[in-house]
Amino acid sequence: MVDAHQTFVIVGGGLAGAKAAETLRAEGFTGRVILICDERDHPYERPPLSKGYLLGKEERDSVFVHEPAWYAQAQIELHLGQPAVHLDPGARTVRLGDGTLIVYDKLLLATGAEPRRLDIPGTGLAGVHHLRRLAHAERLRGVLASLGRDNGHLVIAGAGWIGLEVAAAARSYGAEVTVVEAAPTPLHGILGPELGGLFTDLHREHGVRFHFGARFTEIVGQDGMVLAVRTDDGEEHPAHDVLAAIGAAPRTALAEQAGLDLVDREAGGGIAVDAALRTSDPYIYAAGDVAAADHPLLDSRLRVEHWANALNGGPAAARAMLGQDVSYDRVPYFFSDQYDVGMEYSGYAPPGSYAQVVCRGDVAKREFIAFWLGADGRLLAGMNVNVWDVAESIQQLIRCGASLAPEALADPVVPLASLLP
Repeated sequence: MVDAHQTFVIVGGGLAGAKAAETLRAEGFTGRVILICDERDHPYERPPLSKGYLLGKEERDSVFVHEPAWYAQAQIELHLGQPAVHLDPGARTVRLGDGTLIVYDKLLLATGAEPRRLDIPGTGLAGVHHLRRLAHAERLRGVLASLGRDNGHLVIAGAGWIGLEVAAAARSYGAEVTVVEAAPTPLHGILGPELGGLFTDLHREHGVRFHFGARFTEIVGQDGMVLAVRTDDGEEHPAHDVLAAIGAAPRTALAEQAGLDLVDREAGGGIAVDAALRTSDPYIYAAGDVAAADHPLLDSRLRVEHWANALNGGPAAARAMLGQDVSYDRVPYFFSDQYDVGMEYSGYAPPGSYAQVVCRGDVAKREFIAFWLGADGRLLAGMNVNVWDVAESIQQLIRCGASLAPEALADPVVPLASLLP
């Protein structure tokens, strides 16, 4: 067991950091565990911020990873509301914003990601929003309720998962919604042209307007308030509030300052780590949204921003810090709920990587499974829409790497488990 006199420091108070701290204790580590959070709130999970909590169906306390008292019980030293501002790998020290200097034996960077900002005139207006933190969700929840009461209009930049989930929440409050997206369909870079239209139809049925093939050029305001959004095709969209949902950027400033190896933004960005989530410094690890990991199963370097990666990556990094043999090869997984449609996506099938998409079930009724197949017939990814208890089978099929017959995948009579070699 690791020396009880050692100090392990975790920078980042999200799900990955909190689960790493929990795992260190669960695995028997008796040294100091210090968790540094730049937010004043205890570590929380992010999916409710665009789902249940934003919809008003979940209370604020439901988002937290642990009860506040748990940290003292587990002897986790918390530094809330204190950003880490300097990392010195040579001295193995972290300096906080208040000047506190912490010496570590091993360090985990779980600094997450931050919303990408619109670089256009008008972003300083009061009605321009982002959604990444609990404080953002609290503010946006009040805004959506107000828009619903007053028949107000929300314009969203970006038709990714956050943009679509907020659109669904806004419509549930009764707000008018327009989504502006540069691609020809929602989620174009994830689902491709084959299935992006599914979400166009779903949202249009619930009153959402889409404006595809365009980008924001200006947010027009008066007296500090939003009046409209202009796009690069000359259109103007009336707006009372605006949400920028154009993706997230990994928070790598601390790692960059410390001289750790990073991945180019064009390749996804993030801190470069091996399959054990070790950085280029042998005493520093990274997990969650910020980590660009060598993925043994997918044979590529991958940075995944979703909940499951934080849930599983934090514990994997903790075990590696303890000297255990770790090979982090989880199949990427995420989920979304919009109106009466729930879906789960497993795998990795970026544009250009797959040869065909095969569907099983009734796409028109939105009760189906979609399979993305490579040219060699291997399953790269699968998405189940309003079909449940199949994600594990889909992941097993991805893991097995076998060539699969499209007609067997499409046939609902053929059990997925029977396709495993």
